[in-house]
Amino acid sequence: MAPGVYAFVQPDGGWMVNNCGVITDASGDAVIVDTTSTEKRNRAFLTEVAGVSERDPKIAVNTHSHPDHTYGNGFLPPTTTIIGHHLCRAGVLRAGLAATKELPADYGDLVVRPPDVTIDSDIAIHLDEFAVELKIMGPAHSTNDVGVWLPEQKVMFAGDLAFSGGHPIFMEGSMLGFRKATQRMRALEPEVLLPGHGPVCRGEDVGRVLDELEAYVEWISGIATTSYAAGLTPLEAAQKALQDSPYAALPESERVVCNLHRAYVELTDYEPIVTLNIPSLWPEMVALHGGPIVSHA
Repeated sequence: MAPGVYAFVQPDGGWMVNNCGVITDASGDAVIVDTTSTEKRNRAFLTEVAGVSERDPKIAVNTHSHPDHTYGNGFLPPTTTIIGHHLCRAGVLRAGLAATKELPADYGDLVVRPPDVTIDSDIAIHLDEFAVELKIMGPAHSTNDVGVWLPEQKVMFAGDLAFSGGHPIFMEGSMLGFRKATQRMRALEPEVLLPGHGPVCRGEDVGRVLDELEAYVEWISGIATTSYAAGLTPLEAAQKALQDSPYAALPESERVVCNLHRAYVELTDYEPIVTLNIPSLWPEMVALHGGPIVSHA
């Protein structure tokens, strides 16, 4: 993405298939951004990291607590310090390996490892020649989003604050916060952006993807407002919305019901009958999907 700055892109980009990043300096040190979901995928990622850095990763940053971005923490060397939001650590410990039952795959021998160092405000990591800025961006996609920004290279590692080519999801964070995070990323004027899922964005594509994410929030917001007024549940609203959706070509459309639950909470006096998280809303996602949801991890 820039000299010494790399994206590890997993092309499917769907459930449990995320992107990671590597930042190297002239001294041979490396900072990695996120891990991934299975033993096989993490070993492949760390093999690539070894090919571009002289030593084991000095630091790993978790952009948020979700398992596709943290299950690989246990495969990092014990000398690698993991940094994340304080709610990221709590989320990793609370969730454990529950996602392996919700989305079956060949996960291998996973070991839960939360961040070693936690933050609740912006910090900078200083490599040999430049700074790596960790910016608190949530609640947005989750309660604990951290963006990784390289001001010198104008590169943004967005984690799941950005999706390219798939439905975003902000049910566990904030719809309004997701829009704010998109606006904050735009204000940085990145020249290259790595979304949590989907291809690397460069130049004009960065602005296009951010525009699309903001437009998506407006779409969900409009559906929520009119559907709640009409007495529809979030699931009923999602089923109706997908009949004539401008996002029909995007995968993971089952996420619409999750996003509408969050939008109902933020825009109306709706009181959800379940906790707004993936396990609680999985049955509604399956119903909207029309059958079992699979992971290609």
